[in-house]
Amino acid sequence: MNWLNIILMGIGLAMDCCAISIIQGMTQKSWHSRALLMALIFGCFHMGMPVIGFYAGQLFIDFLQLYIPWIALVLLGFIGGKMMWESYRGEKAHKDANWRIVHLLILAFATSIDVLTTGLLFAPYPNWLLPAILTIGGITAAFSLGGYLVGVQFGKHMTKRQVRIEAIGGLVLLLLGLKIWAENYLN
Repeated sequence: MNWLNIILMGIGLAMDCCAISIIQGMTQKSWHSRALLMALIFGCFHMGMPVIGFYAGQLFIDFLQLYIPWIALVLLGFIGGKMMWESYRGEKAHKDANWRIVHLLILAFATSIDVLTTGLLFAPYPNWLLPAILTIGGITAAFSLGGYLVGVQFGKHMTKRQVRIEAIGGLVLLLLGLKIWAENYLN
């Protein structure tokens, strides 16, 4: 284990959160303190999940390998489907649901499930666990905040007549769930 591996791992693990943050930013007209909240929640989940995976992984290795991809698929599929449905119900209903803390926590959990198994990689390198989780969490928070800001800028140029941004966001979440599932079952 070395710093380059940890940084590259952090970047790879942050991509799902970055994509979701872009979509969330596209639905807003300006920068919000909510972007900081989302970055903080995503970063904290990406720090906590490897720790859980590290300590509980040895006890539940079979469960993690078998059911985690299914859990990610169901959660991301549900949230993605809900976002697509709400995009056609009206902007007010979607924005209220989109920023509930529970919604953000579910998104953070669903996108950090694959990070849970990352904790198993540190079993032979316990001294690297703390630097790794701080790096992974920091990168995730930075990518989430940056993605949100990019999404806001992109969203300013979109209109509802051009595209249903929320529907695209829901589709992205559904595809992320399928990606996590496929990576574990099709390899």
